[in-house]
Amino acid sequence: METYVGLDVSLKKTSVCVVDNVGAVVKEGVVVSEPEAIAAFINEQAPGVDRVGLESGATSTWLWRELTRRAVPVICIDARHASAALSMQVNKSDRNDALGLARIMQTGWYRQVQVKSEASHTIRTLLTSRALLINTKRTLENHLRGVLKNVGRVIGRATGGTYSLRVRELLANEPELAAIVSPLLETRTTIDAQLLAMDKQIRRLAKAHRQVQAFMTVPGVGPITTLAFMVTIDDPTRFKRSRTVGAYCGLTSRRHASGEVDWSGRISKCGDTLLRSYLFEAASVLLTRIERGCALKTWGLKLARRSCMKKAKTAVARKLAVLLHRMWCDGTEFRWDVGTARA
Repeated sequence: METYVGLDVSLKKTSVCVVDNVGAVVKEGVVVSEPEAIAAFINEQAPGVDRVGLESGATSTWLWRELTRRAVPVICIDARHASAALSMQVNKSDRNDALGLARIMQTGWYRQVQVKSEASHTIRTLLTSRALLINTKRTLENHLRGVLKNVGRVIGRATGGTYSLRVRELLANEPELAAIVSPLLETRTTIDAQLLAMDKQIRRLAKAHRQVQAFMTVPGVGPITTLAFMVTIDDPTRFKRSRTVGAYCGLTSRRHASGEVDWSGRISKCGDTLLRSYLFEAASVLLTRIERGCALKTWGLKLARRSCMKKAKTAVARKLAVLLHRMWCDGTEFRWDVGTARA
């Protein structure tokens, strides 16, 4: 008998439901959210199970890896698809959600989520931690600028070590305010040191990886963008066409077509926000700071003259995503004379 299992996972407990090939319930239960307990329940109640489904979430990556190591045919499915199907249920409960997930497995109406490798997750953690420190530093600087404006002081343009010197100089005659601001300046200095260490680590990773070096032959693309692209895509073979990568990064326009209505809107902004921002920055560097010409830059500048620079940067960012994927699949480098890849 064909059997399918749905797992509704929470931090402490996991509801498990086993259904047969027509969606009838065979067995239900609740176990602790540990791979050993979940695998033991499945092996006992549904030996030879065809598919086991769980939604993408905070612990789904860990559970997927551990269950896969225990020879459980687990599939991580898109939480948005699961939510759309489960929203048709009258009563919302963990038990009903597990039943709904099991029936999704039985019908095959799901979108499988790519679970990235542990190495990709490690690099991803480095990049997100760096982005968090940058945002924290920016928040501190904006707060300090606001504090000084309240006493009629303007920091002006100051970067790096000159920022702290400028703040202390402006507060030379404000000892009470200087004492309050001093911990914030020390925190900013510590963040700068940590960012410098992270940047060195990123450069070491980029130098040690051959594919990253190939990606960096593209003008405007640096080690951070290439590493973000690699850990987000993880496996280039899962995309049949390179053009799909642009949509995966959320850099293609939305479309609504129904009856007589058919319109295209702004970009979807689906997928990874961090990668999309890095691709946009790389496109900006290519169009505004790279002096050497190439076909991609020429195309982007023509679009900017016809429309606007922001739309041109977004379009070039999409082309960069497609280009990087094609280079990855073909094992090629950027070719300046035609703006494409070569062996």
